[in-house]
Amino acid sequence: MWTLKKPAGAKLIIGLLGCDKNALDTAVEAITKKFGKVDFISDIWPFEQTGYYAKETGQNILRQFVSIEKPVCPGRLAKIKHQTNRLERKLAGKIKTNLPRPVNIDPGLIESSKLVLASTKDYSHRIYIGKKIRAETTLIYDKGQWKTFDYTYPDYRQKCYHDFFSRVRNKLVQQLRE
Repeated sequence: MWTLKKPAGAKLIIGLLGCDKNALDTAVEAITKKFGKVDFISDIWPFEQTGYYAKETGQNILRQFVSIEKPVCPGRLAKIKHQTNRLERKLAGKIKTNLPRPVNIDPGLIESSKLVLASTKDYSHRIYIGKKIRAETTLIYDKGQWKTFDYTYPDYRQKCYHDFFSRVRNKLVQQLRE
């Protein structure tokens, strides 16, 4: 007989792309109200790997990540993606700018062995997880380091991101032991 196991908790991380620091700060405040206490906030880095978001978010986009303190069930990722999409639309009306999308809010999960991102877009490496949402394993954690795939976004290949994700992963491992 097969025994089904409940998945271990995962750390909810939220990637932000913002038109300026105010947009990032406003998003972090809204995320805290929606998802709970933030335990880690990354540095702010320039997002220069692509011009894909320039028309919506501006020419000098900033990147930041936050992680939510309390682990979540990985099965909630599709629902969380819908929540962040609604939050993003709400903030577009609140942040004072002429840009249609002053902040981009993308959730993901850090588990002990991987980083998974949610997406509304289909592609060969993405798996449908319900509610019109797909997920992809963007990075794996193996032998003490993050490893990429051919499809891993260029910015997710950076050491500064990996250092932040490792801090979040280490906290998760500690939380799962307790």
